[in-house]
Amino acid sequence: MSLDYDFDRAERIEKRKKFFKKFFGWVLALGAAITLAWAITTYALEKTNMVGDSMEATLSSGDTILINKLLYRIKSPERFDVIVFKKDGKEHSYYSIKRIIGLPGERVLITGGKIYIDGVLLEDEANVEDIMLPGLAGDEMVLDEDEYFVLGDNRNNSEDSRYFNVGNVFSDEIIGKAWLRINRFGLISKLNLKRDKEETADDAEEDADNSSGSDDGKSTDK
Repeated sequence: MSLDYDFDRAERIEKRKKFFKKFFGWVLALGAAITLAWAITTYALEKTNMVGDSMEATLSSGDTILINKLLYRIKSPERFDVIVFKKDGKEHSYYSIKRIIGLPGERVLITGGKIYIDGVLLEDEANVEDIMLPGLAGDEMVLDEDEYFVLGDNRNNSEDSRYFNVGNVFSDEIIGKAWLRINRFGLISKLNLKRDKEETADDAEEDADNSSGSDDGKSTDK
């Protein structure tokens, strides 16, 4: 019986095994990466751009926005959320970005430049102008159980729920919450807030008082 053993053949077989093991490992890793990317863009995050100036001064045309698409699978949209939506049947390819004002089941009225929800004056969170054109909301609107009333922060230069070509936004038309402004980095929910402006004014007034008090003190010492 021959005791010869083909070491070269055995080495070639071992190399092939290692190659195919490494190759299939890369294929699985690539497949997992593609699946993860698809899942993220489909269910979690998506990037879009702000088109137009209807959200000034919160967002400007050309701003790059990261959309949180997962949030509203867990909870319902809230008042003052800035949302991204696309109206069914509209031909434009870009998303619309507006701020939620009225929630499902509420009554919305715009009169005297102000917004009333269920008959109560609404205090806006954002720095916005009084509304010159109430549009459809000049008569009280009652929202259905799956409708949201939205406005642009540039209240007098925005096509939004006040107009027939946009109207109220249905829950299934909402893509997600406008989460981050990427190009000029900022959390969108923290941008252009009225309380920030008020705090700045209060700080300036306090500084002026302190300066005046300091000057008075100097005069007395003299």
